[in-house]
Amino acid sequence: MILVTTAGTVGSEAARLLVERQVPVRVLVRDPKKVMALADAGVEIAVGDLDASASIDEAMVGVTSVILVSSAVPAQELNLVCSAVRAGVEHVVKATSKASADSPIARRRGQTEIEAGLAASGLPHTLLRSNAYMQNTLMLAPVIAKTSSFGSSAGKGLVGMVDARDVAAVAAEIAASPAGHAGKTYWLSGPQLISNYDVAGLLSKLLGRTITYRELTFDENKSAMVSAGVPEAIAEQNAQAFSLTAEGDAEWTSEDVELILGRPARSYQQFVADYARAFS
Repeated sequence: MILVTTAGTVGSEAARLLVERQVPVRVLVRDPKKVMALADAGVEIAVGDLDASASIDEAMVGVTSVILVSSAVPAQELNLVCSAVRAGVEHVVKATSKASADSPIARRRGQTEIEAGLAASGLPHTLLRSNAYMQNTLMLAPVIAKTSSFGSSAGKGLVGMVDARDVAAVAAEIAASPAGHAGKTYWLSGPQLISNYDVAGLLSKLLGRTITYRELTFDENKSAMVSAGVPEAIAEQNAQAFSLTAEGDAEWTSEDVELILGRPARSYQQFVADYARAFS
């Protein structure tokens, strides 16, 4: 049995892929009503909370591998690591990012703390360091529909954006067949470096009208996200990440997706075509 710790973008897709492979999979969720589609597809649903160790222990019964993908809150993920140790889990696949103990971004510092705890636990594990998800641009759809434009403090920065579906596929592959992956760190990206100017150009072609991109300051970007309903703390971290992108922080690609899956990573062009209805 494989346990997936949340039913977000990556977790849900990983669970779906494991079901397709006829691998028993269980997803830990707070509200089972929100994952009826997964249940209908054959995913076992465990109701619990990463803040409640007892519920994690219950979900961990019979589990051999864990896909650890959540909001990078150290106390929560380390609760799960401790539970995995108690249950004798054989492998953990940890979705993470460009973690750093001295990063200005709180979630990256949190990832460092979690990774250190995972290493100290002695559990065999694999780290998946992903570049920015292509799916993040879906959040631009409402403002693009309204203004035919979007802005960011990422400036002209280039990003090796990765499709979250590819991240999920890598996680599922390693969790199902962990041999040879213990102690490894994989850097997951798309096949090309693109900027927000490139994104605007591709969306212009898709929508049949000109979509423009505006370079924003950190404060402008943060304020825009807060106005759109993003919690202030998250908006600040996002704006910090975009500002680092402007400095070249996300200007990297790798072939690790193809190494694990035996096929090329999806391009942003393919992503836009697949999600045309969302942008339209």
